[in-house]
Parts: sequence; structure tokens; C-alpha cells
Amino acid sequence: MLRTERLLLRRWKESDLEPFARINSDPRVMEFMPKQLSRAESDQFVEQIENHFRRYAFGLYAAELQPDNSFVGFIGLSVPNFQAAFTPCVEIGWRLSYDFWGQGLATEGAKAIVRQAFGMGLPAIVSFTAVQNMRSRRVMEKLGMKRDAAEDFDHPNLPPGHALARHVLYRLNRLDFAQAGGVF
Repeated sequence: MLRTERLLLRRWKESDLEPFARINSDPRVMEFMPKQLSRAESDQFVEQIENHFRRYAFGLYAAELQPDNSFVGFIGLSVPNFQAAFTPCVEIGWRLSYDFWGQGLATEGAKAIVRQAFGMGLPAIVSFTAVQNMRSRRVMEKLGMKRDAAEDFDHPNLPPGHALARHVLYRLNRLDFAQAGGVF
């Protein structure tokens, strides 16, 4: 578990499944994902997240807004399941309910995750999204992540020519984080 000023980042509970399914079926939230998820697909995603925790001892935490314990989505780390020029790697990512956008929660939670990643000894983390996803790109930049356009890529899990295939890659390494005053 990790705590921030407003969030509790924790492992998943059965009671998270219903609100997470609503998030994954919201076209606004899923705008830059290949598709909205059905309830079964959303539940399967949570099972994959829990399997990731068991395998790596880190993962995508369920995010709760304090003090009322409202489920808001996820923020955390994952190991991408595809091959690219920058893999293997550890990715930082987030997905929050539309109702909680614009409040700085993704950035707040992701800062705690960055500290955790480097505190675990990871040398670097990456984040990537479709070129068009300016909201997530702004979060990446607020975390101090840097983009090298030469590392942009076509996501191998999307068909060639898909509107979301082209992705930007942002990176933050441990040394740059520490030199910028980051505390693990």
C-alpha cells in the first residue's frame, strides 16, 4: 500500500470490479485505448493485474480517494507484454474514472509510484500512449519524464494503419530523478 495526500494505492478487492468495469466501458476514458471493455474483459484485466503482482511483487494498484474510500481507478507499474526496441522495461501507467479527471490525482499517485520504482532499485521507467493522448502526455511531463521522438513506435498489438497505432515513449531514469531532487 502507498498513501499520498489524497489517495490510497492498494491491492484490488472484489468490490472494485463493478466500478472498474464502468470505467473501462466509458468511451471518454477509453478514447485512446483500442476498445471499451465488457464486464468480463474488465474482470479478466483485474485478474491479470493480480497475477502480475504475484509474479513481480509490484503492479497496478487500485486507487481510492480518501477519506471516503471512493474507487477512482488504477495507478502503478507493469511489465509490457509485447516486444519493442525499448523492452524489456517497466511502465508506469494510470486509468482514472472520468469523474475524477482534472484534479491532479493521476500526477499525485504517479509521483508516489515513481518514488516506489526507484526505491526498489529500478534503473528507469517508461510510459507510452497514443500520440493524440495529450492528457496522459502532460502527466508524463509533470513526472519529469522525457520524450525522444526517435523512440516513438507503432504499437505491435494494433494493426498497421490503426488510428491509435503510433505511440510516443517517455522515459525517466533513476539518476535524472535523483539529480532533480527526487527522494526514494
